[in-house]
Amino acid sequence: MTAATVYNPGQDNGAGDVNALFLKVFGGEVLTAFQEVNVMMDKQMVRTIQHGKSAQFPATWKVNSSYHTAGAEIVGQSGNVSERVITIDDLLIADVFIDVLDDAMNHWDVSSVLSNEAGRELSYAFDKNSQQVGVLAARAAATVTGGNGGGSSTNAGYGTTGSTIATGIFLGAQTLDEKDVPENDRYAVMRPAKYYLVAQTTDVINRDWGGAGVYSEGEVLKVAGIHIVKSNHLPETNITTGPTAYQGNFATTTQLIFQKGAMGTVKLLDLSMSMDWDFRRRGHLIVAQYALGHGILRPECAFELKTA
Repeated sequence: MTAATVYNPGQDNGAGDVNALFLKVFGGEVLTAFQEVNVMMDKQMVRTIQHGKSAQFPATWKVNSSYHTAGAEIVGQSGNVSERVITIDDLLIADVFIDVLDDAMNHWDVSSVLSNEAGRELSYAFDKNSQQVGVLAARAAATVTGGNGGGSSTNAGYGTTGSTIATGIFLGAQTLDEKDVPENDRYAVMRPAKYYLVAQTTDVINRDWGGAGVYSEGEVLKVAGIHIVKSNHLPETNITTGPTAYQGNFATTTQLIFQKGAMGTVKLLDLSMSMDWDFRRRGHLIVAQYALGHGILRPECAFELKTA
């Protein structure tokens, strides 16, 4: 009996790995899922390094001015300089093993669903760690001697009342202004329950008052010139696991107000995807991964709202 000729749609030009083309599709789905649900990537300073375990972010403070006296020699002035170093964490992976028989028997596209789940999981981890660092920045001392540290405000209403939350955001904006933090790229992150409390506060979204939002859609765009971001990943518990740099007691945290310079991310290995046939276990091992680290840069750019 003559054997059938196998058509391999995943093989590149009829040669090499029979899954080569499938991997590109899967990897693209992982990247797409990551980008769709990630809210923190574009809201901080991001640097990519080719080698090493950390990156240095120099920090300076203000230069003074003075009136010149005729004939006096100009000799310059001294100032404080410091740095923040962000270290790469261990490799973070989202891995799935698909048995060859299970894959064959399923009537739905297993790889498509799992690729989205892998992308989402890595995106969620990125957002969680970034937001934890943001809150820790609001609690940190100044990077440069003579500079400003983070700030906070405590009010039980930050957890229960939309108008009080809005007042807290205005206070955060005022505090950032008083610390000469740039007015562009400011954000306020809160969990959905708090977000919708603000959305029901008509003074916030009333266009006659210059508000920005849609009551019927439950949407808030800005408060005090600050972009409002809804996220399930703002920390709200005492976190004692994971990298030490992200740990803290966040049990009273309700909102994080920050400017883009508050925190940073260093990438060593960007998001990537691999799928390999495991002949000993008769299935495909699928791994999505990245290696990066998050850290505090300028604490004066962060402000925490919390309950008592």
